[in-house]
Amino acid sequence: MTINKTVPDSITTWQAGAFCTSPVGFGVAPKTELTAFQPFFVSLTMPSSVIRGEVFTLKATVFNYLQSCMMVKVTLANSRQFSAQVCEDCSYTKCLCADESWTVSWTITPLVLGEVSINVTAEAVQSSILCGESAVTVPEKGRIDSVIKTVLVQAEGIKQYKSYNELLCPSGVVKKPVSLTLPKVFVDGSAVASVSVLGDLMGRALKNLASLLAMPYGCGEQNMLRFAPNIFILQYLESTNQLTPQIRSTAETYLVSGYQRELTYKHTDGSYSAFGMSDASGNTWLTAFVMKSFGNAKRYIFVDQVFVDQAKAWLGQRQQANGCFASVGQLFHTDMKGGVNDEVTLSAYITAAMLELNYTITDPVVKKGLTCLRNAYTQVTTTYTKTLLFYTFTLAGDQGMRNTLISDLNAKAIISGGGRHWSRVNDGSVPDSLEVEMTSYVLLALMSGPELSKFGLGYSISIVHWLSQQQNAFGGFASTQDTVVALQALAKYSFATYSPAGPVTVTITSPSGLINTFTITQSNRLLYQERQLKEVPGDYNIKAEGQGCVYVQFNLRYNIPPPPDRSSFIISASASGNCKVPNPSLEVTITVMYNGQRLETNMVVIDVKPLSGFRVDETSVQLVNSNSKLTNGEEKVYTLKIVQDLPVENLKPAVVKVYDYYETKAADSDLLPSLNTGNLERLLASVTPDHQEAP
Repeated sequence: MTINKTVPDSITTWQAGAFCTSPVGFGVAPKTELTAFQPFFVSLTMPSSVIRGEVFTLKATVFNYLQSCMMVKVTLANSRQFSAQVCEDCSYTKCLCADESWTVSWTITPLVLGEVSINVTAEAVQSSILCGESAVTVPEKGRIDSVIKTVLVQAEGIKQYKSYNELLCPSGVVKKPVSLTLPKVFVDGSAVASVSVLGDLMGRALKNLASLLAMPYGCGEQNMLRFAPNIFILQYLESTNQLTPQIRSTAETYLVSGYQRELTYKHTDGSYSAFGMSDASGNTWLTAFVMKSFGNAKRYIFVDQVFVDQAKAWLGQRQQANGCFASVGQLFHTDMKGGVNDEVTLSAYITAAMLELNYTITDPVVKKGLTCLRNAYTQVTTTYTKTLLFYTFTLAGDQGMRNTLISDLNAKAIISGGGRHWSRVNDGSVPDSLEVEMTSYVLLALMSGPELSKFGLGYSISIVHWLSQQQNAFGGFASTQDTVVALQALAKYSFATYSPAGPVTVTITSPSGLINTFTITQSNRLLYQERQLKEVPGDYNIKAEGQGCVYVQFNLRYNIPPPPDRSSFIISASASGNCKVPNPSLEVTITVMYNGQRLETNMVVIDVKPLSGFRVDETSVQLVNSNSKLTNGEEKVYTLKIVQDLPVENLKPAVVKVYDYYETKAADSDLLPSLNTGNLERLLASVTPDHQEAP
């Protein structure tokens, strides 16, 4: 018996083994080896990404592994995606003898945005010209090697994401218009749009379990976003008989990964903090978050109960005589504190966490916590705290407090466009992550207890309508806590309203009349269906026909120049270095100051995009850990080093961005290149903040 297989065209040693069985025994053959050989190959050196307008050098290096000489011709395939200029005094055909290498280059100017493919071929050709004193040979096999690599050409400016969401539940035909609009000032050619349709509210989050948030991970709280949402999604799918072995396996993989990583933020006393043992102590709020998440995950993965017990015991030791919990450790989510509401908000969160894990109201810690909340209720003034209390007393089964709180909250609800939500300022301004979080707590409370008079499913639907419109392209929301609480609430709502439905046909009509059709059935309701849209801006029409609910999302992505207005953050960036040395590097200095209306910020992220052709020297990045906040009026200076890997000409600005982790609008500063005789001597800073802080 002969089996033919093609091995990859690389110089690799492969091992093969075989065994056989028969009625008289079992046999194992000795291993044999096959070495795949290539007479020569070509390797490309180029940046992985550039900004439109930048020019880079493409280098192709050919290596000869034969012991004879070859005449090698290197060719760059023509393309409409870029223009190529040959280098001066370059020859693209050369004699290459044993163990020699040879490099040729082109100057590449990309002409389009997106992925640009570059195809280079090296070929051994016949020639009567001698290589020194040796005749030229052409190998029988492997005389041609081609390499295709891609470079990502990005638009200049700052990426912006915008989602338009519609939850449609036709009982016949429903029509909705959607207008995709662009700002007056945006980067030409950067606008990209798509539309997607799902038959289940949880489908988008399910598709993007690894990337629910387009923000960095790196601390004990952020890691939990890779953990907690999986629990709610698994519970929902399991309850509705939609959980497949493949989905379960994927979600459990993320649970195990998040669980193991979170243990690195554990203190020896059983508490948790944002940066683990490098923090002075554990944090009460994060410890409660980890405790309830670990406890709920035990149904799906192995979680050592001792970690849950240790966390609860540590929290119990933080409880004061009045039943309230003391705020211990660095708390980045500053809306959890502030004046008289500090202990009340924190105590509501911790008590709710214990009730979620089925600790009863007779548990001494829970009982004292509820006493604290009842006594302090009359002093509570913030909507955020009342939403948390509403959820906590729902879990405690206190119908009297539930009725009182929903009456208070209902009077403060903001109703617009068929949706209902809650805000800190009640002015209908642009929603922030905290508003998503508090609105989600109201929905979670409504769905976690007996139906309240006048606040049934019809009331909840209006909240879901607003929440679904805030969902991003990944199925998450702006920050960590709003994503966690919103997905928990939406999962409970989806379970309460789930019913197998007949087919629904969704038709998307573009401004020019182009039609995209999607069909949603019970068997594919979790399937993510997406189409790209070419007409932006434009007015589109949605038509849904059938029986059931569908979730339609339009996603719009575009770039804008760094805006010039000045508000809560001030940031500047500069860089200096000597680019005439063999391995050029630049030291980037970033100065940031907060001048908003609070005494201090939540956790602040400074996002630095290196210049094209550069990479960040990770050893130079300052680890700020617990100093991740900014105090009003205090200037902070940070430095890091970026190292040039590949030269890129006509460098475009790279953006340095600062934002509050829970209030994600940012201030931006360009690193503007100034060229001097072809060498990058200095990067000049332009201060362009854009952040409006809510009171």
